[in-house]
Amino acid sequence: MSTINHNVESLTRRIEELSPVRRALLEKLLKAKGVGAAPPSTKIQPRVKADFTPLSFAQQRMWVLYQLDPTNPSYVMPDAVRLQGMLDISALQQGFEEIVRRHDVLRTTYHMTERGPSQVVAPEQAVSEFLDFAFVDFSELPADEAEVAARQLTLKEAVTVFDLSQGKQLRIRVIRLNPEEHIILFALHHIASDVWSLNIFAREIAVLYDAFSQGKPSPLPDLAIQYADFAVWQREFLQGDTYDRQMSYWKEHLNDAPVLLELPTDRPRPAIQSFNGSSRSFVLPKALSQQLLALTRQEDVTLFMALLTAFYILLHRYTREKDIVVGTPMAGRNQSETEALIGFFINTLALRTTVSGELSFRQLLQSVREVVLGAHEHQDFPFEKLVEELQPERSLSYSPIFQTMFALQNVRGGGGLELPGLKIVPVLRDALVAKFDLTLFMAENGGEIDGTFEYNTDLFDRATIRRMTAHLERLLEAIVANPDQPILELPFLSPEEEQQQITEWNQTASPFPSNACLHHLFEEQVERTPHATALRCGSVRLSYKELNQRADDLAQHLISCGISSESLVAVCLPRSAEMVI
Repeated sequence: MSTINHNVESLTRRIEELSPVRRALLEKLLKAKGVGAAPPSTKIQPRVKADFTPLSFAQQRMWVLYQLDPTNPSYVMPDAVRLQGMLDISALQQGFEEIVRRHDVLRTTYHMTERGPSQVVAPEQAVSEFLDFAFVDFSELPADEAEVAARQLTLKEAVTVFDLSQGKQLRIRVIRLNPEEHIILFALHHIASDVWSLNIFAREIAVLYDAFSQGKPSPLPDLAIQYADFAVWQREFLQGDTYDRQMSYWKEHLNDAPVLLELPTDRPRPAIQSFNGSSRSFVLPKALSQQLLALTRQEDVTLFMALLTAFYILLHRYTREKDIVVGTPMAGRNQSETEALIGFFINTLALRTTVSGELSFRQLLQSVREVVLGAHEHQDFPFEKLVEELQPERSLSYSPIFQTMFALQNVRGGGGLELPGLKIVPVLRDALVAKFDLTLFMAENGGEIDGTFEYNTDLFDRATIRRMTAHLERLLEAIVANPDQPILELPFLSPEEEQQQITEWNQTASPFPSNACLHHLFEEQVERTPHATALRCGSVRLSYKELNQRADDLAQHLISCGISSESLVAVCLPRSAEMVI
């Protein structure tokens, strides 16, 4: 009892020592988690079984996207880990079977009914119909060939779609490279899972594998509620005053927001948005990571807020836009009952911030902090309903409301999987799909910060993303060095790029006849290349011959007005073809 009292006193003292800002943030997060005096009506109860079970709001949007294009692999959630050591494949399969039995969402199919899309949960006895488990043995191949074959299978499984109206909603491939080295490939549709769920998968399969490999029964208790219970509760909870209050906030927050953030791309945006993607990962220097973490403590903000602010600056420097909307995923598990459930709870928030070059990082950080706290308070409103209510200008070529995302993750490859007697190594792989133009994932682990840019390959080249990564790191270095420096003055380019732009690209010296006038030289060029393009301005293109003729016509007009040699003529024109003429 004394130990408990000591822990309570220690926790109380730590809370009291928090700054006012951090204490306010903690209170809001606890409130969101349902800790405190939450009214009983917010608690999720097991649903009454009925012929019709609605989808959650997030599931419904995913189902609509699936109906539009069932072959789109964008919402397949793949993962892969390498296992080193002796693997008990039977215990592993038994563990996944138990997970499918425990979580109804893994035994769910989706169908259209007269009342709308409905989810149908199969009985526990149907586990084998919903788990697609296969063992693939490449151990007879030479080691290098086995690695190539495993990579090819990994890429194939990552883009193999699911049929949401049929079974086999969880796909597991166990690849044997040699008796003591295996790769587990994991794939599930996003309609039944999210990043948080990967942690649950990892935690449960570790416990179950340990038990089953020793011939023991499952030690995991049955779940109090299931995902379908949450879907029913969500539909009932988000009504009336709750709905109106949250909707009003988002309408005001996004009123007259820009439709599109036009990042400079390597190719024109396709008429129909593609989801072809890749990714590039990076690790910040240890010293820079430590400086960033120290800055967050100094400013009483979270690491998420600081890195998001830096991302806003990066986007501002690339686009010169001041009004920027960035999407960010939230766990969406605001009720304690949902924390142990596999399912699609994640909600997306649209964070809008005004970025001005005159502001310092420190000033912008405080503005971003307020935006993040406000969004946290209203995070229950589903993004799907927001799009429906706002009815933003739609285009087939880009996503509505925002086209860039930022996320601070705490889940690594394999969801942090640990199996007794085995060494787990995440299988690093490039993303094959990109849901948005550009997404920046960041993570902090043991005082080290790393990141990944996920990007649409129809818009960006890998070299562009490599430069963007360097620009972000350069900005972060400048921020920690002087957070009060105006954003527009923060060093952005690498020393090599500065040398290239300031010096190399300005080596414009060229041999030039000292006894000739410019218009004489131009006329000589007209004689050499009369039909080559001399001037381009917007949609206007003029050849050397056309430009020379128009200049001559203007000269004749000026002469007719009485202009002669040595007369002064004022020119007042915007940047245009006429100014050059």
